[in-house]
Amino acid sequence: MKTYAQSLVQLLESLELLPGVGPRSAERMAFYILRMPQDTARKLAQAILDAKERLRFCEICFNLGEELRCPVCQDPSRDPSVLCVVEEPKDVLAVEKTGAFRGLYHVLLGAIAPLDGIGPELLKIDELIRRLSESTIQEVIIATDADKDGETTASYLSTLLRSRGIKVTRLASGIPVGSHLEYADSATLTRALEGRYEISG
Repeated sequence: MKTYAQSLVQLLESLELLPGVGPRSAERMAFYILRMPQDTARKLAQAILDAKERLRFCEICFNLGEELRCPVCQDPSRDPSVLCVVEEPKDVLAVEKTGAFRGLYHVLLGAIAPLDGIGPELLKIDELIRRLSESTIQEVIIATDADKDGETTASYLSTLLRSRGIKVTRLASGIPVGSHLEYADSATLTRALEGRYEISG
């Protein structure tokens, strides 16, 4: 790094903070940014700052939005009887891209991961139970990732929710085991939504 100017070193180190970005990827991105027109680079920097300043978690579902309630929770055309539970706001975006789901969402903001010290109490599960007791939701679709933590979370939620007499379904096998929802294409997610199944004891 001694051959790089300090400002470039800072840019590289900042880019490496992003998930999945190593030194080589950071270099490619940094030099791409440096080749950008000044206005384009300024718009990129401003978009990052605006997102950090304006976005907040929805007071109802914990999706991201710029107001107290996210666009989905504000939409009166959504079906309030079906709730899709996902791990992160990015998963809401993935499901919405399919156009196959018109219900509401609940974002857990993570998954149960005992090895990482993440238990149910650190997720938005209490808020989910409260929502269910105060609404007319008839079905909960568990759309957590198909990896170990996602399956652990799905199992925990299904036990918790079925004891309350709520229909609980899980996305069908269109989502490969070990994969993450955000990386699934729209066709795969659509098939998974349409083929969801009820979780039984």
